[in-house]
Amino acid sequence: MAFLNAELLSRIHSRASRHDAENTFPNDDLEDLRKVGYLKAFVPREFGGAGLSLAEICREQTALAKAAPGTALGINMHQIIVGLGRHMLAKGNDRGATILRMAAEDDLFGFGISEPSNDLVLFGSTTRAQPDGEGGYSFHGTKIFTSLAPAWTKLLTFGRDDSGDSPMSVFAILDRDDEGFTIVDDWYTLGMRATQSNTTILEGAHAPAARILARVNPGPSFDPVVFGIFANFELLLAATYTGIGERAVEIAVETVKQRQSVRTGTTYSNDPDIRWRIADAAIAMDGIYPQIDALARDFETGVDRGFVWLPQLSAVKHRACEAAKESVEQAIRASGGSSYYMSKELSRLYRDVIAGLFQPSDAESLHSAWATFLLGPIETGQ
Repeated sequence: MAFLNAELLSRIHSRASRHDAENTFPNDDLEDLRKVGYLKAFVPREFGGAGLSLAEICREQTALAKAAPGTALGINMHQIIVGLGRHMLAKGNDRGATILRMAAEDDLFGFGISEPSNDLVLFGSTTRAQPDGEGGYSFHGTKIFTSLAPAWTKLLTFGRDDSGDSPMSVFAILDRDDEGFTIVDDWYTLGMRATQSNTTILEGAHAPAARILARVNPGPSFDPVVFGIFANFELLLAATYTGIGERAVEIAVETVKQRQSVRTGTTYSNDPDIRWRIADAAIAMDGIYPQIDALARDFETGVDRGFVWLPQLSAVKHRACEAAKESVEQAIRASGGSSYYMSKELSRLYRDVIAGLFQPSDAESLHSAWATFLLGPIETGQ
């Protein structure tokens, strides 16, 4: 049974165009989602949440993205961190319980990982993590694409600690009330405008020892924190973009059933070429969700796929984004020139779906990971 009901999703959908046009944060959506307990939906029952599984929360995110992609992508970041808490706890890192208790107490998590020009993303940081001598750290650096910037109460971030014999990545939870950061009002983008993913400058923002999640060696890792972030990020992102592609198919079907051809005297739903386009879009989307579902179940039940886990998780995100983009394009072609107007939902979906090109894992790192898995590392000449 769906957690988000049709009435709520319809209300959220009715506001999506306004938040996009005005470049505003969807406070009204957030309030509605909070009231129905969606911020706690992924929290286990023993911590006071609804206890949805990863596969189930992925389905909810797809439904939310069909209604309002920007809202879904923003809330995605909160759900990723709740998923991290679940994974940490399952793998014996008790700091995961801290995340789950915060979510159960109505904290909203932001995601402060990406940095300017840093293609290592999760596997290495340019932010400086300075130890305070008591197990805590202060962070100094710039984070970009910090979703939910106007509203988060807790921020997941990481930085590099160079105080020891070798560098370490330090992952922590920052509290908005502790300050030590500046949020730059710079989110003026092509699409996904409602996420308000502003740049965040960390100016000594401090996390005490109790909110340090892990210190790990930089690089790809199956450490519960690194792998927990990576897996939940890729799967939930894939689920969100799947919602955009599915919605594009729905709009195309609705449009061509009403659009009349002067040449044939019948609706475009009877045009073989138009029918092919819409069928092609539906076929592209049809193969995505079973893969998300299978990977989500295997991740949550601890199936050991070895190193191939990383390229497979990257692949499902990449495939979902590319399929959604293709489906939106086919829907636009089938729907005709009216979809070029900014007032049309397909126009917004087209701009929103492009964001998937910029979010990790990108096509280059995905293909590199698969090539390394299949062929081994590149050998240099002697």
